[in-house]
Amino acid sequence: MPLPENFVEAVYVDPGLERYRDNPLIEALPPIMDLSTLKKKLVGKVAFRPQDCFEKGHIRAHQISALLDDFFQPLSMHKQLEEKISIMIRGGYVGRNIADGSLNRRMQEGYQRIMSGAADDFQFAQSKSTAKCFSLIGCSGSGKSSTINRILATYPQVIYHKQYNFIQLPYLRIECPSDGSLKSLCLNFFREVDRTLSTAYEEKYARKRHSTEVLLSLMGQVATQRAVGVLVIDEIQRLTLKRSISKEAMLEFFVELVNKVGVPVVMVGTPKARPIFEMELQAGRRSAGFGSLFWEPMQRGPVRVDPNTGKQRRTEWQAFTDKLWRYQWLSQRDEVLSEEIRNCWFELSQGVIDIVVKLFVLAQLRAISTGLERITVKLLRTIYEQELKPVHPMLDALRRGDPDAIVKYSDLQMPAIDKRLLELRKLIDERQEERESEDAFNGNEKAKKLSTFLQAMGCDSKLLQPLITSAFKKHPNLSLPDLVQIVLGWYSATVQPKTTKAEIVRLSDWHSLPSDDFRFRFSQAEKGCLYDELAAGKELFDVSSWLKSMG
Repeated sequence: MPLPENFVEAVYVDPGLERYRDNPLIEALPPIMDLSTLKKKLVGKVAFRPQDCFEKGHIRAHQISALLDDFFQPLSMHKQLEEKISIMIRGGYVGRNIADGSLNRRMQEGYQRIMSGAADDFQFAQSKSTAKCFSLIGCSGSGKSSTINRILATYPQVIYHKQYNFIQLPYLRIECPSDGSLKSLCLNFFREVDRTLSTAYEEKYARKRHSTEVLLSLMGQVATQRAVGVLVIDEIQRLTLKRSISKEAMLEFFVELVNKVGVPVVMVGTPKARPIFEMELQAGRRSAGFGSLFWEPMQRGPVRVDPNTGKQRRTEWQAFTDKLWRYQWLSQRDEVLSEEIRNCWFELSQGVIDIVVKLFVLAQLRAISTGLERITVKLLRTIYEQELKPVHPMLDALRRGDPDAIVKYSDLQMPAIDKRLLELRKLIDERQEERESEDAFNGNEKAKKLSTFLQAMGCDSKLLQPLITSAFKKHPNLSLPDLVQIVLGWYSATVQPKTTKAEIVRLSDWHSLPSDDFRFRFSQAEKGCLYDELAAGKELFDVSSWLKSMG
């Protein structure tokens, strides 16, 4: 009988540490990852081809929107979190070994050895839990949940040990209920086990109206039977919604959770959940092994210098934005990310990863829908003001470094983001329809691509149309690279720089001109501020220096 789709059959490999050897629950796990392996496992897979920058707008809109799900760049904090989870899972299994036989038999054998004088160093084993627990606290959108999910995805969901006829769950992830009930949280545990293994624990235990204490004991029984490696509880700040539950009661619940369930527990939430764990620190209680990690947004610095070369090393913010900047499906894209745009990007997003990516995606969609076809500081600020209003209070709190305001606004979301993406796609479709209604190539897709590509190189569209039409008539079977060479040759012979009149471009279209055109610079500058942005000696004639040189 074949295994269910989410099951794998155990394959045992040496875990590399004596503490972990001869334990099938550990030996069946994937090998401990080094840094290079972790990067390969976690990095998002984004398909990008330079030629796609010249595709139709609605095609590019789909590619750009996919960044919200597919782009993921591992950072140092991701490595730290993966190491913690890796150690917790394997350490939690040290006290649970399906190959050991019964604990009583080992104790009896040791007792007989002591009584016969064969050993004087034997100590009686105790039923000791090796489970650990820590909390991960960070603002909404900082990447906590997505990182946890990617790390858990490096482990199989269910492992079947055929030799022992045993089922192992390396991890189990649940969410706190929206009503903030501790009892509902326990039932969510059974519901997730049922979903994963097609069992019926929830139906079995929910009917009997058990108390929370009894449900915790039953959770421990199920966690032992199914060898749960780590229990991840997300959105724990929801537990603060129920005012009838005191912080002391919640702390007691988590202590009992770790002690009775007996598996490592990771709790993920926003700063609203911090008071629960701050109480534990104030009380000096360490029985549950609590540790708290605050997941801060990405920072711009500090800037470090390589001692060998003397050059500045790239910060994580620079590395992250440089990597994301590659994924632009814009025909007038700037290949190098300027520091002006990078600094504006950070100022607006405050390093919150979700905001960083959404700002980038929305800016690209707006650039296509308006014909700008590149990302500018003005465009980023416009997107921030018009599209990201719901998160302004949280980002303002981060700018001020106000801890009380951060806690207050840390749960802010952008539920309308999908709706706005659809609206921008609709605008792109409408713009595409306008272009197609003026189609000069009678539906020839190859000719359209050739025209778009040559226009991106700076060729005049009006001069290109007859040349491209003629090229396809004379050479219908040539490839696009060959046609590019032919049309460019004709175009160079046609254009007469000395007699060509300057093209008149409407003021409303100046934003679509090349980036080095002063009319484009004017379209991006604040009213009356263009002169202040120009540099003496470059765009402006430096009169002062000239007068000094003349004596």
